[in-house]
Amino acid sequence: MEAFSELLEQLYFTSGNNAKAALIKDYLASTPDPDRGWAVAAIAGALKFDFFKRNTVKKLITERVDGELFAMSYDYVGEVSETVAHLWPDYEPSVKLPALSEIIDDFMGVSRNKVSGTLANYLSIMTPAQRWALLKLGTRGLRIGVSARSIKQILADYGNKDISDIETLWHGVKPPYTNLLLWLEDKGPKPDISDVLTFHPVMLSHPIEEKHIDDFCPHLWQIENKYDGIRVQLACNTQKAESQKALFSRTGDDISHAFPDLLEAISGNLVLDGELLVMHKESIDTFNALQQRLNKKKPSNALMKTFPAGMIVYDALVIEGIDLTSLPLAERRKKLQDYLTQTEKGINPRLHLSTTLFAASADELRALHQKVCQNRAVEGLMLKRLDSYYVPGRPKGKWYKWKRDAFTVDAVMMYAQRGHGKRSSFYSDYTFGAWQDDTLLPIGKAYSGFTDDELKKLDNWVRRNAIGRFGPVREVKKELVLEVAFDAVHTSSRHKSGVALRFPRIHRIRWDKPASEADTLETIVSLIDT
Repeated sequence: MEAFSELLEQLYFTSGNNAKAALIKDYLASTPDPDRGWAVAAIAGALKFDFFKRNTVKKLITERVDGELFAMSYDYVGEVSETVAHLWPDYEPSVKLPALSEIIDDFMGVSRNKVSGTLANYLSIMTPAQRWALLKLGTRGLRIGVSARSIKQILADYGNKDISDIETLWHGVKPPYTNLLLWLEDKGPKPDISDVLTFHPVMLSHPIEEKHIDDFCPHLWQIENKYDGIRVQLACNTQKAESQKALFSRTGDDISHAFPDLLEAISGNLVLDGELLVMHKESIDTFNALQQRLNKKKPSNALMKTFPAGMIVYDALVIEGIDLTSLPLAERRKKLQDYLTQTEKGINPRLHLSTTLFAASADELRALHQKVCQNRAVEGLMLKRLDSYYVPGRPKGKWYKWKRDAFTVDAVMMYAQRGHGKRSSFYSDYTFGAWQDDTLLPIGKAYSGFTDDELKKLDNWVRRNAIGRFGPVREVKKELVLEVAFDAVHTSSRHKSGVALRFPRIHRIRWDKPASEADTLETIVSLIDT
């Protein structure tokens, strides 16, 4: 545990991707299994369990220190784990801390009613840095500037392997990755995941630029609608003795449990790429409808009947057990079309092949984009090179997305909260509202879209104009207008306004505009998808 704690502290205070990569490679080379594998999983965000909840941590600390002292400390620090790590009053150092793997085994095996005691015992034998590492590990809250993609590249470099091999294996192997790490060091065979129904890393697109539109050649590109759902991957192998089916999000999370109606009739040996939507036969419902299905552990029959799941299929990675990723898009499309039209194979009737569109010139492409964006179920266009292979990641010049222009409204800042990690010293999370008569009602929260210089100015404004405090949250004078960009509006029971914005971000700070001239709730409601 000492080595893991030291690694996290070094990563947190180290800038530069190369320097971070060097630290992780040194750790891999000097740390035994399975500790190093658990560390990789933690940094990559691949741990699928919480050892304890944040409320458990807060309850433990407030049982040991004055509640007001904790609240003031939390407000100053801006992050629970760091606050508790320094404020924890008990310290009885052990001769040697247990290994990282031993601590993980303890929490995975402990009964629910003993989690608090186990955590308290560990915190009491640790230094503040070690406590911080444990608390971040246990709540899966690491933010140290190393992404999952970066970890994969670091592993590839460490073992002198191709990144595509790591990408392919990643979701088929499980922490603590002992066999994977031995293979990277040429001490064991490449892990065999042939019998595992697993997520395949998806191919992503770049935002289109004007130069790409100007250079458009119709014979080189496939044009499709970019639907307003969520990107998913449907995997199935019913040809084994034990039938396997799964629906994955674009990040590899298994969301099968929420959409049994989509999976129930599927059969074969295939992996399909597409968009998850609520579909009434071939009619596509809004994203608001899809939200009724998301994050439901066990949807009721009534819910599935009212909001039936469907999938617009864009691409095929595997058909009839044959890997198609090394074929150009034009050939993959032909095989996909042939497969989906052979209804005698028992293909799920909820699967629908994406419609291809046509434009003969750049001007026609612009007109087409304008036309499709009038459909609330569509976000814009996708342009894909017909000769593109299916490559994990975001290869240059192969796929482009052309989303509709963002909506914008002028809203008034109502509350501000400190950020996390390197933003923990700044008020960087802003709740904003719209007018209903003379009352401001909250419609969303944003913490991106501004520069570092703008963040400093916003933080300074919050400190000078705070009028109330609710724990780490500051209420501010209702005077600062934020121009907020967002993708859509949907109804929300969480906000007093009854609405919330999808993907809100600060587009511009309207230092010049009086708050009385900000937009009304009526304006926001008029933009709700219907």
